[in-house]
Amino acid sequence: MSVQSASPEVRASARTGATETMAFRRWSVLILLSLGAVIAFIDRTSIASVLAVGTFRVQFHLTDLDRGALASAFFWSYALLQIPMGWIVDRYGVKFPYAIMFGVWCVASACTGLMSTFSGLIIMRIFTGVGESIVVPASYRWIRANFTEDRSGFAVGIYMIGTKIGPAVGAPLAAWLIVQHSWRFMFLLCGVVGLLWLVPWMLLARNDSSGRGVAAKAAAKAIPLRNVLSSPLVWGTIIINFCYNYFVFYCMTWMPAYLVEQRGLSLRTMGLYSFFSFGGIALVALASGWAADVLIRRGHDAVVVRKAFVIAGFALACTELLGAVSHSLNGALFWNVVSLSGLGFATANHLALCRLTLIPAPAVGLVTGIQNVSTSLAGIVAPLLSGWLLEWSGGYRAPMEVIFVFLVVGAVTCIVLLRRRWAPVLPDENDDPPRLPLHFGTSLVHRG
Repeated sequence: MSVQSASPEVRASARTGATETMAFRRWSVLILLSLGAVIAFIDRTSIASVLAVGTFRVQFHLTDLDRGALASAFFWSYALLQIPMGWIVDRYGVKFPYAIMFGVWCVASACTGLMSTFSGLIIMRIFTGVGESIVVPASYRWIRANFTEDRSGFAVGIYMIGTKIGPAVGAPLAAWLIVQHSWRFMFLLCGVVGLLWLVPWMLLARNDSSGRGVAAKAAAKAIPLRNVLSSPLVWGTIIINFCYNYFVFYCMTWMPAYLVEQRGLSLRTMGLYSFFSFGGIALVALASGWAADVLIRRGHDAVVVRKAFVIAGFALACTELLGAVSHSLNGALFWNVVSLSGLGFATANHLALCRLTLIPAPAVGLVTGIQNVSTSLAGIVAPLLSGWLLEWSGGYRAPMEVIFVFLVVGAVTCIVLLRRRWAPVLPDENDDPPRLPLHFGTSLVHRG
């Protein structure tokens, strides 16, 4: 007997079962995306612990500028591929492109442990960046397609746990593996074990490209690149992403060396404090994303709510300067944890605001890719500029003063440029491709 000819009770039960199955799959894939981010950030940030090892520096004859270059090499390819990867996931879906690139970065990370020259290390870091360039566009493309506005903050918060737990776990894990075995073993193990993630991904993630069809692909082209780049809001999100991530990538690349060289911590103790700092930002990001969602469900304006959280996060992060000027070890460590944890107020909400709330759905992958170019530039500039300032000034205070300036710029930009009326718009009726109504948040985005 078919479902159509069954009794109303049977049909209702079938619909309930299908809904529960879809909900299970949706949350399972979201958790997998978060776990994928954990693996990505472990492979991305493990180099920071290696750069704090004296024997490694001696083995490869590294200056502070060399260390900065090695820390930033990942982002050279990562930055170049953000827009192409956004284009790919907008048109061909998430499942298979993500799986392919996941394999690329895990293999490259494992091969880093086999390198015996500085140029070899640089090349493997570049290939790791090639693979990981898909992570952010694919993840936000999937979240935007599967969660409503009043659930997106919490969904982004869950995903962002992975991006913060990754470096939180990565620093102590890398330090422990280096102490117990070697830096080569650390890279090999992390890269090979990470490949196990592909098994549940291939089983649970759906191939969302086959059902998109011609209409979906046409919708993905509905907002031309020129309209995106002419949006003041998009440029505002680019500035905010850079300022936010400049601090984050400084912490990922130079904080281990700062804690060991200037504050005198052992490699193991450094890993512990790195865990508390990044663990704090992960928990605060999840809680603040959930709190913003609650306020939005109660009728408060989504843009106003999320902007308030973003500004509060940047303000709390500015306390990193108190740690830089502190003469007390305990004071420096306290503000180190507080400033990075405080940035968590901005984390989920600035990403939900800049990549979901104010962006039309079919353009999420493309816009996210464009925004993530600035994120990648922060990953290039932060370690290089910090290394140069460290070599020039002989201490870590100057690099941390630059962080303070960028945090202030980010907060001001959020206030001034993140406005609905400056969001990317559809072309005029005479433009090509044809205009289509697109729903995002509570508004129709159109011109005319």
